[in-house]
Amino acid sequence: MWGALTIYVVVQLARRLGGGPWAQALAGVCYLSTAYGRVNLLFQPNAFEIFSFTLATYLLVRHAQPAGRPRHLYALGIVLGLGVLNKYTTFFFGAAVVGALLLTAPRTFGRRPVWLAAGLALLVASPTLLWQVAHGLPFRHHMALLHDQQLVNVTPGNFWKEQVLMNLPALLVWVPGLWAALRGRPAHEARAAGLLYVGGMLILNVLHGKAYYGLGYYPALFAVGAVWWQARLAARPRLRVALRVALLVLPLALLAPLLVVIYPILQPTQMVQLNQKPFYKKLALNRWEDGQLHPLPQDFADMQGWHELADKVWLAYRALPDSTRARTLIKCDDYGQAGAINYYNRGRNMPAATSFNGSYLHWFPAPPPRPWRHLLLVGEGHPSELVPYFEHLEKVGEITNPYARERGETIYLGTGPSPALLARVQAERQQELAAWEGGLN
Repeated sequence: MWGALTIYVVVQLARRLGGGPWAQALAGVCYLSTAYGRVNLLFQPNAFEIFSFTLATYLLVRHAQPAGRPRHLYALGIVLGLGVLNKYTTFFFGAAVVGALLLTAPRTFGRRPVWLAAGLALLVASPTLLWQVAHGLPFRHHMALLHDQQLVNVTPGNFWKEQVLMNLPALLVWVPGLWAALRGRPAHEARAAGLLYVGGMLILNVLHGKAYYGLGYYPALFAVGAVWWQARLAARPRLRVALRVALLVLPLALLAPLLVVIYPILQPTQMVQLNQKPFYKKLALNRWEDGQLHPLPQDFADMQGWHELADKVWLAYRALPDSTRARTLIKCDDYGQAGAINYYNRGRNMPAATSFNGSYLHWFPAPPPRPWRHLLLVGEGHPSELVPYFEHLEKVGEITNPYARERGETIYLGTGPSPALLARVQAERQQELAAWEGGLN
């Protein structure tokens, strides 16, 4: 849905900049042939992020046009507020918006509409902002974890290589589009799209942002580039028809060999074999956050083993005595495991899996009136240390899928946990809360 709406906004932006049906079609083809299809098939916040950034760019361009009105700034504020509710990378985009306005229309900051728009953005984003303040700004801890565990492996070289790869089929459109936008072509208001790109990418490079953080800055350039090509071809009537067809077909032709790695068309075994071929090896689309190459792309490897894990936890739970089954705590090492177990076991009568990781930390169940009788521990890294705390501790399963990112993660069943262990569970949760919430708990 967000992908379809993004295409609509891209096409409308091309139209607003003077693009005819061909330019509008070219802008839409550029979106369809690049990395956005991959993003939109994953249930992640990035699809809305790209849509909100594209819509915000459209509104900024509309405000800069002669027919621009304060309502475009007000709508921009609402979109930015919704973007913050979705993902905090909107703050980086918002900083780029401020920079673009300062360079293109500095007098805007002396007028009331821009401050009302900022107030609307804060009002819409207030639920998450107030929650952050009330809980000691957990965002700081999240950013520290990202910096130490994931962003540390991001290099400028790999960042820009991935920018080109993700948008390679539309290279002949967005590169001229960027150049044209920075020069105020095909209209002076297009500069906003170019300045947003430069400002946003500069921020992401300084902060070692992941490559896909930049995807929201390109769709507007597809529109600008398409209109730029329309103007160039208008002066070459003899070549116009052939070049128009070529520009529409080329992105789709370049997409063709990438379809099998962008979309989950192949079985994992086939994808592993494909990634061994020289062409796909050079693309390095299976490079993970650790900076290393792996058999499968990370987001596909993440999904492998989910069904297996959920089924094995369910079977372990069903094997427990009826009289004590309800007094079972399912604790996972990370939110991905807990989410997979809960999703694939929906409709089955079993307790929800939980974790100290991510938002699950805030949903951890309170101690029941009668102490837990069984603990199902998923991904426990030091089971031998826990043996003295249980009447009985045994391994009841593990992820065996050879292509799973979490292959080898174990499932342990502990029966009769000691009061000391249950107290330790609560103490560890409080420690995690304190780390996230700045010591408030």
